[in-house]
Amino acid sequence: MLDTPQHYNGNAFTSIDFDKPGRQVGFVSIPHSPHDDAWGVTRIPIAVVANGTGPTVILEGGNHGDEYEGPIVIGELARDLDPGSIQGRLILMPANNVHAVRAATRTSPVDGLNFNRVWPGDGMGTITQQIAAYVSQCIFPMADAFLDLHSGGSSLDILPSAIIEPTTDADLHRRNIAAVQAFDAPYTVVVSNLGDQRTATATACRAGLVTVGTEMRGCGTVSLDALEICRRGVHNVLTHLGVMEGSASRSKDGPVLEIAGVDAYVYAPVDGIFEAFHANGESVSAGQPAGRIHQTWDLTAEPLTLHYRVDGIVYGKRHPGRVSPGNCCVVVASPYGKVA
Repeated sequence: MLDTPQHYNGNAFTSIDFDKPGRQVGFVSIPHSPHDDAWGVTRIPIAVVANGTGPTVILEGGNHGDEYEGPIVIGELARDLDPGSIQGRLILMPANNVHAVRAATRTSPVDGLNFNRVWPGDGMGTITQQIAAYVSQCIFPMADAFLDLHSGGSSLDILPSAIIEPTTDADLHRRNIAAVQAFDAPYTVVVSNLGDQRTATATACRAGLVTVGTEMRGCGTVSLDALEICRRGVHNVLTHLGVMEGSASRSKDGPVLEIAGVDAYVYAPVDGIFEAFHANGESVSAGQPAGRIHQTWDLTAEPLTLHYRVDGIVYGKRHPGRVSPGNCCVVVASPYGKVA
């Protein structure tokens, strides 16, 4: 580690030497002055494992604090990976939304922000915005590829899948698809977040990085099958990118799906308790009943039936039974017809 912390063009600093071979474990520190700590810092854990020549790959976990499989896998790499077994550099960041990770919440308890809706960040903004600014301004320019490891968190149960971030760069789109398919998740899905460009993966694509996302179940717990899928998938992508030697563990390529716009989502229009009619992975059709909302506190209220608006499969559904207007109850993934 460096004797003198290295600053970037904001307030963040770190004692990690990103050019040094071997393994380093430390923190990125950002001055943070809340009520109970006038001259404190927020510390974001980081590890760098480097050897020889090869691509630089960033692995991010803890983008949301209630998503666990990715951070577990990144922590294992930081502790256990032999630097001599790779060619290139891994920048391992298992808990970027660190206040939310400590609280096991989707959003930061400090400023209430969703880390994945503030990119590319603001070096003069709130602490969540400053973390995103550090990653986008300092870490992204060092890298060739970015793996953003998510799950459904506390509110969703999602089929284990690797995610393609849409981009208008045709060559990058092709390379993204190849890397996502190398991950070899049970499902490959294009997710545009309804065109929202304030996400980590959208920012990575604008920076020209080969970008892979994931959704590893959710329900606010650790899914053992999804954890194994994530471990194997990360190894596959690092092999695909040339950081690790050997061959990727591949099954037969399956179809590529997409979340096809707003009609793919079934939203709650009223308060109540949602009863889903179909399990994840089941085929459904537009116009078919998706479930119903019960208002059990009012015996005069008939259950309200919700309907699908697209054909496809049930990709994810709400985990808590209780819903409020605007809550996402079900997401449908449909065939994607534009794979290069």
